[in-house]
This record gives sequence, C-alpha cells and structure tokens, in this order.
Amino acid sequence: MTIRVLLADDQALLRSAFRVLVESEPDMEVVGEASDGAEAVRLAEERQADVVLMDIRMPGTDGLAATRLISADPALARVRVVILTTFEVDDYVVRSLRAGASGFLGKGSEPEELLNAIRVAAAGEALLSPAATKGLIARFLAQGDADGDRDPARAQRLDALTVREREVLVQVAGGHSNDEIAERLRVSPLTVKTHVNRAMAKLGARDRAQLVVIAYESGLVRPRVE
Repeated sequence: MTIRVLLADDQALLRSAFRVLVESEPDMEVVGEASDGAEAVRLAEERQADVVLMDIRMPGTDGLAATRLISADPALARVRVVILTTFEVDDYVVRSLRAGASGFLGKGSEPEELLNAIRVAAAGEALLSPAATKGLIARFLAQGDADGDRDPARAQRLDALTVREREVLVQVAGGHSNDEIAERLRVSPLTVKTHVNRAMAKLGARDRAQLVVIAYESGLVRPRVE
C-alpha cells in the first residue's frame, strides 16, 4: 500500500527537498503541495492524502488552524497530520497535538526519522516525538490549566474505560508500543491493540497521539519534572 503524502510549507525550497526524500521511498508518493493552511485542508481531501507534513508558521491560515480544521472534518478522518517545526519546544506544537495532530518532528531531524514518522502516522501507531520531547509535552500540558484550552469533561469521560483500558492508556501515555505494553502487562499485542482501539472509540480520539494528550489533560497521568 502506497502512503499518499501532502506537503504543506510556505517555503518552496523545503517542499522540494521533502518531495525528493519522500519520493525516494517505494511505499510513498507526494500527491500535492500547499503553501498555506487553507490550501492544505483543501488538497488533503481533494488528493485523498494519508499523511500531511504540516509547517506550523504559514501566512494566512497557519498550520495550527489547518490541523484543527482537518481534525474536525469527518470527511478527513483518515488523514494524519505530522507537524514539522524549527521550534521543537514551541507551545504551538503542543496546541497542534490538542487540535488533532498525530505528532511532530523538528525540521532538523534525520531523513530516516522523518520517513519513519510518516509510516508511523499512517499506521496510527504512536506519538511522533522523541522520548526527551515527550517530557516537554507533558510539562506544557501540565502548564495548560491557565490557558483555558483544557477540557474538564475529559476526566469524567475516563469513567467509561475499564480498569484494563485505563492501564493500557497509562502505558500509551508513556510512549510505549503495543509490543512493549503487552510485555509489561503480560498479555498479547492483539489484546493491547483491542484495548487501545476501544479507548480511542470511547474517548473520541483519532489516534494514539490524542490518547496521550487526553491522559495528561484528564490527570490520569502526571508529568514528571526532571
């Protein structure tokens, strides 16, 4: 199966570089390029993209607004957004995760990291941030109480989860893969996948990245201060 990738960045040179990289892979193809967020939203549906590589800072409709629009559109439910940014600890990155992005990478990441991020996003398998950055995300989310973006109802929504689903959610928030969670909880990877899918359905999460955000915002998981 070929992963259909849409490039959204206001710098043509960067789009060209990303295109060369993506199209060097046999399982990927670039289906379009957008120079602003509004064009990215339009092309995501028109070109049936699987993954959008989205720049945060663009003129007009920025990457954050575009991510929110994609996440809110049922017709784009299959689309996954990976934020690419120069500022890996930028607060906008965390807000983009809340808006529905599957994760983010710094523009200085190695080519293999970017290609792997596209594959992971297309599979909906994991939060796309290095282990060190996960802690920064957690701290940003913990500091988000004052910005009014948090959803108080999420803590109550956790009541719909079974005990095992909560346990799996805690492990997902820790950045662990299904195989790692299976080993930790002594169950099969298929059982873990089932619990993850059920948790996403009950919590209205598009993917694992949103599960992580919900876990922190609801207070189920507390950030570790290092």
